[in-house]
Amino acid sequence: MRLRAFCATAALFILAGLGTNKAMAQVAPAATEGGRPIGISVGVSDYDLDYGPGRRMQGVVVRGGVGLFHGLGLDGNARTIFINTPPQLTRMQQNTYLGGVYYESPSVWRLRPFVRFGAGLGTIEFPSRNPFYTRDSYTVLAPSGGLEYPITRKVYFRAEYEYQFWRQYQSKNDLTPQGGTVGVTYYLQGMRGRSHSSN
Repeated sequence: MRLRAFCATAALFILAGLGTNKAMAQVAPAATEGGRPIGISVGVSDYDLDYGPGRRMQGVVVRGGVGLFHGLGLDGNARTIFINTPPQLTRMQQNTYLGGVYYESPSVWRLRPFVRFGAGLGTIEFPSRNPFYTRDSYTVLAPSGGLEYPITRKVYFRAEYEYQFWRQYQSKNDLTPQGGTVGVTYYLQGMRGRSHSSN
């Protein structure tokens, strides 16, 4: 239910913004002004832990990215899932530190879709009968996709869904947390110019 409410809120935000635009579709190239786009994002995440009962928790993420050429770019993020620990778990926290590449498509109706692939380190705190083993770290792979929508020339609404693979978590199988994030991106430079209509 929390995930449905989360997605519904994001969808309502986007539709409200679309209502202020012209009824006709607009397609714009990902052209920038003032150099390569450099952005900093912050967001709130709602994740399925893929661990134990009462699996959903929330957290925050900080991201930085720089565009290179033709929609391609590099970014990195740090995410911590630590809010609303299920009562069935005595402890739980999942943190990821990922670097990756992304592709950002040209804008359509002022929406700018993107896909991303990140890799890096994940750390997890978990309930354990061994008081000396309650924390561990793993290699994490994480594809994701989402969109951005302009609020001002430099501030964009950002929504993203990510699927993580924690490689060989305490066995041969992967732990697969997944969830959505909503937040904002602030472009330090390279903010998008005005959209150009195309037939």
